[in-house]
Amino acid sequence: MSTDSPRIPSFAAFWPYYIGEYRHPVCRRLHFVGTTLFGGIVLGCLTSRPLWFGGALIAALALGAVAFKMEGKRSGTLVLISMIGLLVAGHPAILGGVVAAYAFAWIGHFKVEHNRPATFTYPLWSLAGDFRMWGEMLRGRLWSGDASEIAGPALGD
Repeated sequence: MSTDSPRIPSFAAFWPYYIGEYRHPVCRRLHFVGTTLFGGIVLGCLTSRPLWFGGALIAALALGAVAFKMEGKRSGTLVLISMIGLLVAGHPAILGGVVAAYAFAWIGHFKVEHNRPATFTYPLWSLAGDFRMWGEMLRGRLWSGDASEIAGPALGD
């Protein structure tokens, strides 16, 4: 998606675009591995520093929830960076989870799909889309075939 084009107005309208960037099942599997690693590290951080990291996690999620509604008007890049900063302040090990999640995701996009990750234009909706896709995969969907089966109508339809 070009940065010169108008912004997508809502997450509901973004989802078909997002899932359409995952035509190859290997890309989706790489995302699943990265997101699962991130989730495991989140749990480890919560276990080892429940108050510090728990507070940081709540603050980061609250910040993200407020900015999520504005993503259709402007990129949430600074908010995402702030969220990561809050999490790292709560427990530095979370940085490993962030790196793992993005490494697996970007290998999928750059080496398998040969496209540009949506996170560069819509970082907060892309993060939400990643967790939604992870949830779909947890339910046994999207492991093979074309992801458009759950995308819904294409933009403009």
